[in-house]
Amino acid sequence: MVVSMPTVRAYDASDAKAWDAAVERSRNGNFLHRRSYMDYHADRFVDCSLVIEQRGEIVGVFPANITDATVTSHAGLTYGGLITTHALRAESTLEVFQQMAERFRALQVNRVIYKAVPHVYHAYPAEEDLYALHRMGARLQRRDLSSAIALQETFHFTEGRRHAIDKARKAGIRISGTDDIDTFHALLVDVLRKHGVAPTHSLAELRLLQSRFPQQILVHEARIDDELLAGVLVYDFGRVAHTQYMAVSDEGRRLDALTLLLADLIGNTYATRQHFTLGISTTQEGRELNGGLVAQKEYFGARALVHDFYEWPL
Repeated sequence: MVVSMPTVRAYDASDAKAWDAAVERSRNGNFLHRRSYMDYHADRFVDCSLVIEQRGEIVGVFPANITDATVTSHAGLTYGGLITTHALRAESTLEVFQQMAERFRALQVNRVIYKAVPHVYHAYPAEEDLYALHRMGARLQRRDLSSAIALQETFHFTEGRRHAIDKARKAGIRISGTDDIDTFHALLVDVLRKHGVAPTHSLAELRLLQSRFPQQILVHEARIDDELLAGVLVYDFGRVAHTQYMAVSDEGRRLDALTLLLADLIGNTYATRQHFTLGISTTQEGRELNGGLVAQKEYFGARALVHDFYEWPL
């Protein structure tokens, strides 16, 4: 049997619809990798994305940007790498990486920072890229520690979390979904300002993204009467629900409002998903672990999930 080898070419804006269709049927992509999500901040990056074709069909995409002599996959995304359909197999993936190397060298690129998609976000096994990186001489450059709950397996809240949930319920806190992203973002900005940082997304950007993905970008809140005590912005990937942002007011912290809200999301709203992910607890490119932050996630039954970055010298 003759195997048709894939070809690699530069992404063009006219590919956007076909790109998104390939992501939809991929093994390891989600809406973060669709052009309609990626391009909200296109003005910040010089795009260097690639399209992989086989027999005239897009079988993979590589979201990427270029800065000087470095290509990153993609600096504006939490994770990226090679997003592949079932059509792209092990040997053809090796060929893709060879062609990618040739193409990037022609652009005077001397390294690629490859942000692999963590395995819990895969709809089907898709780690041919990690093997190809090994073959191409890449090395692990950075490892962030995230946290995930395997919702269909046995997990437990600690006794302290259960007491906090009871306390919040007795206070009369009400949990609900909302379209009011403005109030949530204002609380988020206020909370982060106390730590000297700001949200990655502006309010205008979140409004835009929510308008494009209204079923996937969702706000959940905890209130007493009209007072917002805590909020969580969830990215719903289907198999996985991810807490993109969390915020709690001083009063909400006193009443354990965020604990009650997370417990409801884990035990009710997203209980049928495979995983519930709670974001990274590391800084300094993975070299520092925030012990208090990761412990708060572990109290809900979460355990470690890594986000790996590879440096691929060309």
